[in-house]
Amino acid sequence: MDGCVIFTHEDCLLHDTGEGHPEQIARLDVILRALRKPQFQDLNWQPAPKAEITHLSYAHTPEYIKAVLQSAPEAGFRTLDADTVISPQSIEAALRSTGAVVTAVDSVLTGKATTAFCAVRPPGHHARKNSAMGFCIFGNVAIGGWHAIKAHDLKRVAIVDFDVHHGNGTAEMVDGHTEFLFASTHQHPFYPHTGDTSKTDKAGNIINVPLQAGDGSLAFRDSFENKILPALDAFEPELIMISAGFDAHKDDPLANINLAEEDYFWVTRELKKLAEKHCQGRIVSSLEGGYNLRALAASAAAHVNALKDA
Repeated sequence: MDGCVIFTHEDCLLHDTGEGHPEQIARLDVILRALRKPQFQDLNWQPAPKAEITHLSYAHTPEYIKAVLQSAPEAGFRTLDADTVISPQSIEAALRSTGAVVTAVDSVLTGKATTAFCAVRPPGHHARKNSAMGFCIFGNVAIGGWHAIKAHDLKRVAIVDFDVHHGNGTAEMVDGHTEFLFASTHQHPFYPHTGDTSKTDKAGNIINVPLQAGDGSLAFRDSFENKILPALDAFEPELIMISAGFDAHKDDPLANINLAEEDYFWVTRELKKLAEKHCQGRIVSSLEGGYNLRALAASAAAHVNALKDA
């Protein structure tokens, strides 16, 4: 059994969003470079296959899937929503991103790996059942969670999202389904203007812990220690999945939560402890946001370092 497996694909580097767009090719490039350094020489790298329509159907409507698969321009750019730009290779990249998470789930649930990090783009946690949103095309992590339930007969899947933006798409895809526990820390009020604790979910399976601009490490760690980790412990997950956005970093240009690389190492280590207690250490993580290239590379490296440590 391998410790931590990295799933990625060169197609994810061909998703061109145009000059000046924050969700740029360089984001993935700097992460891959960081994870190729000597300290990570024991990582197992695997190519991400394309997701199948069956996988996409776990979380998206048939009409949306059909429209997206036909949406790539022959040249230039097209927008799926105000923020989500695609180019000729973008849909291939999106299929690889989702396929990475699905295959990572297969790997940890069949004992081929203990943990996995999907170094892929486009991200997924804003994608809704019937629309693209916020740089996201398919709901990668939600689809992976549904695959764990549908294909592997799991009864309890926990999804933890520490991206600075609320994972509204993921929440929509699991709301009311008690097989899931979805827990999110995020800046609020802030894009996408969801995740308020006053909004109740259908089955009590969504935990929103909104943070305010400037809160920083102490508030972030307190949110986990007093709310999210106890809820996860009580839920007793058979698999933990992570929407790993690193845009709450103090150097990120799009938000103001002011975390550091050490916070990402800490939260990953705490989630790993719970995974070891309840589900043989099984964690699948996938890249979401993070837009300062230096901070993104360092934070992703800290996250993977915690995932791979015994």
